[in-house]
Amino acid sequence: MDGQEAKRADFGELLLACVTIPERWMTDVMERRFPDAPIVFRAIGYVENSFTQPAPPEAIRSVESRIILRPDLVEGLEGLGPGDSLLVLFYFHLSEGYSLLQHPRGDRSRPKRGVFALRSPRRPNGIGATVVELVAVQDNVLLVRNLDAIDGTPVLDIKPA
Repeated sequence: MDGQEAKRADFGELLLACVTIPERWMTDVMERRFPDAPIVFRAIGYVENSFTQPAPPEAIRSVESRIILRPDLVEGLEGLGPGDSLLVLFYFHLSEGYSLLQHPRGDRSRPKRGVFALRSPRRPNGIGATVVELVAVQDNVLLVRNLDAIDGTPVLDIKPA
């Protein structure tokens, strides 16, 4: 075996060693890097619309919603305009608990899927994300279409989509 083949063999063994990390060690690393200390976000605003209770997402998306932004953040809206697509991140404030496997939209006739393959509000971290169309901006109020969050939902962030 020449020097190049030896280097490739060493790299192959290293790669194999990385792939076969013992689960116990991986759990220890995750606990050190991501302790159970809470991650705290402060809402940047909230949603206003006619839905006060959870409803089918297509029904909620069918109405225009208002995002009421905290007044101290209005300057951050500079550069946004009608027709822009925005990604709205929000907190599922009425959702409790989660299951890693769920029937899509609670329909028991459909096979269970992993929570990360679904848009379910019942998830380990109750964060929702929806791409909306910006209709208008007036002061600290954004009028949007296609938002599937209900009235009073805390908004965590807004980004260009």
